[in-house]
Amino acid sequence: MGFVDAVKSAYNNYAKFEGRASRSEFWWFVLFYMIVAIALSFLAGLIPGVGKIFGILLMVFYIGSIVPFIALAARRMHDTDHSGWFQLIPIYSLYLAIIEGTKGENRFGAPVV
Repeated sequence: MGFVDAVKSAYNNYAKFEGRASRSEFWWFVLFYMIVAIALSFLAGLIPGVGKIFGILLMVFYIGSIVPFIALAARRMHDTDHSGWFQLIPIYSLYLAIIEGTKGENRFGAPVV
């Protein structure tokens, strides 16, 4: 899955907590999230006067992306055959996000191609 497809998929499945998400889908969305957050933060601090607008845009981005991000992380945990609640365990959830998902079907469904 490519960069644009991953971002579209994350926002199209806004609050879908069932199913699975591939490693590439998750990490492309993380990259998108970080690029936008850093760019808006930089612009908010760089331009005096107009920086408030970018600060407001940053908050809107954070609020609008929190549910898709949590849902995508839950689906990523499902891909490794773990409950979505495992994303609350700091180091282990990072490990689960990095490793390859379960081959074939698991209790959360078929793998995403």
